[in-house]
Amino acid sequence: MTSDDTPEKSRPEYSVPPVERAFRLLRHIAAGNRCRNMNQTAKDIGINRTTLIRLLATLEAERMIDAVPDGGGYRLGTGLITLASQALNERGLVPTARPVLRKLVEELNLSAHLGVRDGRDIVYLARETPNSHLASMVREGTRLPAHATTIGRILLASLSNSELNELYAGHPLEAFSDKTRTSLEDLRAQLENDRTRGISWSVANFEPDIGSAAVTVYDNQGSAIAGINVTGHASTFSPDNPMVGRIEATLKEAAREISEALGYRGWGADQM
Repeated sequence: MTSDDTPEKSRPEYSVPPVERAFRLLRHIAAGNRCRNMNQTAKDIGINRTTLIRLLATLEAERMIDAVPDGGGYRLGTGLITLASQALNERGLVPTARPVLRKLVEELNLSAHLGVRDGRDIVYLARETPNSHLASMVREGTRLPAHATTIGRILLASLSNSELNELYAGHPLEAFSDKTRTSLEDLRAQLENDRTRGISWSVANFEPDIGSAAVTVYDNQGSAIAGINVTGHASTFSPDNPMVGRIEATLKEAAREISEALGYRGWGADQM
């Protein structure tokens, strides 16, 4: 039996081995593995190196994965993100969230976004903006680092310590400002604070002059499936700004509305 083979008795009757290998590779990449070392990747997922190279080339051609510049390996591609977005639309996340995002924009005059975590990145699925020169430039499909963004942080805060350690093992935390947590210990402390408050805040943590706050959206199983945030000028998110309390209450109520529309019934007083 070669490394590409799976015992026949463990396969469904109509299983197609090449498709199984492709999905095995996609799940490996989705977990944050960049496949920089072909020999190690082939060993990790149980296929031979030649098959791995062919799969990577095919998946890249189909836009299921993208090559990361400067030899950075691979990550999930825009084609797969589009498919995922369509699936989420079918399941109700994006269409449920979009009118709530519009309402956030109307009430706070800030840009509002919906995003999901993909490994160590955040992918933005929906955006609504006010008629303002400070409107967000983040587009649907934009991918940003989870550890440095508010949606990313609030979703990372739902992970256990072991899950967080596994996610970032061997992967340095890039600094985007002097406020970015660049050690796992510092990030863990920040996430604990976000988790306790039920909201993550940024005052120019990621971009100069831009502030943000994010909260979690839950599905009917109680899983943290997405985050929503609002963004605007950093001064609006400063702790001494009278808008801060209103932003937090409005954002949490919006997350509650989306979560309950998706079937979540576990909202407690500590999340309000």
